Amino acid sequence: MAFRTSLSAISAILLLLFHGGLCFYLPGVAPEDFVKGDSLNVKVNKLTSIKTQLPYTYYSLPYCKPKKIVDSAENLGEVLRGDRIENSPYEFKMREPQMCNIACRITLDAKSAKEFKEKIADEYRVNMILDNLPLVVPMRRVDQESPIVYQLGYHVGLKGQIAGNKGDKYFIHNHLAFTVKYHRDTLTDSARIVGFEVKPFSVKHEFEGKWDEKNIRLTTCDPHTKRMVANSNTPQEVEAKQDIIFTYDVEFQESDVKWASRWDAYLLMSDDQIHWFSIVNSLMIVLFLSGMVAMIMLRTLYRDISKYNDLETQEEAQEETGWKLVHGDVFRPPNNPELLCVYVGTGVQFFGMILVTMIFAILGFLSPSNRGGLMTAMLLLWVFMGLFAGYASARLYKMFKGAEWKKIAFRTAIMFPATVSAIFFVLNALIWGQKSSGAVPFGTMFALVFLWFGISVPLVFVGGYVGFRKPAIEDPVKTNKIPRQIPEQAWYMNPIFSILIGGILPFGAVFIELFFILTSIWLNQFYYIFGFLFLVFVILLVTCAEITVVLCYFQLCSEDYLWWWRSYLTSGSSALYLFLYATFYFFTKLEITKLVSGILYFGYMLIASFSFFVLTGTIGFYACFWFTRLIYSSVKID
Repeated sequence: MAFRTSLSAISAILLLLFHGGLCFYLPGVAPEDFVKGDSLNVKVNKLTSIKTQLPYTYYSLPYCKPKKIVDSAENLGEVLRGDRIENSPYEFKMREPQMCNIACRITLDAKSAKEFKEKIADEYRVNMILDNLPLVVPMRRVDQESPIVYQLGYHVGLKGQIAGNKGDKYFIHNHLAFTVKYHRDTLTDSARIVGFEVKPFSVKHEFEGKWDEKNIRLTTCDPHTKRMVANSNTPQEVEAKQDIIFTYDVEFQESDVKWASRWDAYLLMSDDQIHWFSIVNSLMIVLFLSGMVAMIMLRTLYRDISKYNDLETQEEAQEETGWKLVHGDVFRPPNNPELLCVYVGTGVQFFGMILVTMIFAILGFLSPSNRGGLMTAMLLLWVFMGLFAGYASARLYKMFKGAEWKKIAFRTAIMFPATVSAIFFVLNALIWGQKSSGAVPFGTMFALVFLWFGISVPLVFVGGYVGFRKPAIEDPVKTNKIPRQIPEQAWYMNPIFSILIGGILPFGAVFIELFFILTSIWLNQFYYIFGFLFLVFVILLVTCAEITVVLCYFQLCSEDYLWWWRSYLTSGSSALYLFLYATFYFFTKLEITKLVSGILYFGYMLIASFSFFVLTGTIGFYACFWFTRLIYSSVKID
């Protein structure tokens, strides 16, 4: 028991250290105070399913509607996520409990019954928002000691069988028991909302006499006789020509949770505590490997450079072997240098975007309370980092004796975004075909195209102009006019083999964290451990750099000087393992059965893997570039 307590204490400390945005809010996100009787605006958001990954608007199902549906203004990130926030028919008054309120009564036709059944079969959840807090369903696990787990949104309904019937029946959740938790200020008697929970029930409501919406008493739920809905023993079946009465209760509970900490319950939503020690253990192994690699490199290189610089006689110089032999070819421009420049520039753009995004996230500016903030920030940062992409590609291009910097700037600005856009358009067309709210509207498409051609492309050209104006990077040794013949290589120095081996270590550094990221994206959970993610990102940088340098050193020692592309592909090959892991995750963790949903998953993971390839490849390239310049400038060459 004592061990368990100390384990919890350590977890709590780690949580505080590595949790980005805990109890930290944007200056613009001010708390709202409510006094007794104030009207509370309950909003509805999209319907979501982890089985289809296709969001739909709330009113795509024939739920109760307010007199006029009003859309809330969404930011760019919210639109791309498929959020569609609208007003609802649910009316709350602060600290005024309500019981058995009737929202409306609907009669299902064949079409609407079919729509409800489809959404119930696909396990769709209804999402709502109150005072910027998402609606959750509290779930107590089998072992009563465990803390309550919260699930985002409530299921549209349930699928089951009735005794004596063989076929599946569909039951709708038509009674919602809301609980609004608030923290009261004892001095002013005003209160702030700190929790929004619901318990859904399926009840076949009954009433006496004729239906009159303004003056009707239900026999199944009556505040006058204190008859409440406490279970779903007589559920409401979904069938054509069935009448469904939607009702709700509202209960207000005072809470000790302060407004600044109200998101903490949401962020501890995963079924098990995040495997902190597993992650730390993985990072320790990678750090240990990195230390070993660094020691081997320093000792081996120090001995080599000392030996080469001590060569005194011409005979000894002629007998030299290893990496010094290829000094006249090591800086010979590679095949297709323009494409390498473009990929390196794009990688720099990615690196800048991810670095700045993570810094903002650690400081709490991109906490989950800022809905859509993370995606909006990443898009805008990508656009503005075009400046550095143009600069990096133009500098490298000039070193390769290139003259047409505008062509390189144009290709840098267009190539990667065009590839991603092509995949994105195909996926978006599929989402349109499913009539999902996840389809990006034309207005947002226009905004994205404007960000690309109106801001990103000009910035790449500005960066390219500045980079090309700088003096060219000088090689530390002269390049021979005639290329040296590369001797036959050992099997383990085969380019394909060494490239594939090089990607294993960088992938190993991130794959545990990758599991949590995939879970947050595809299983509809919040990802918030940005401090830990930043640590993993640093480890990834170090691992990519070191594995590339080591394999580059072995390559040069075996007198193979074609290192430019191989250095990029060595660490970049970790993207292949990422995609293979994503495939493994799809078949083992997800329950996606629809073809369109499967195509969406693999389409988005292909974009993610391609991005990871560009990022890790650039890190490996620059590490090898720095390493070769360092060692060849350290030896005396006649």
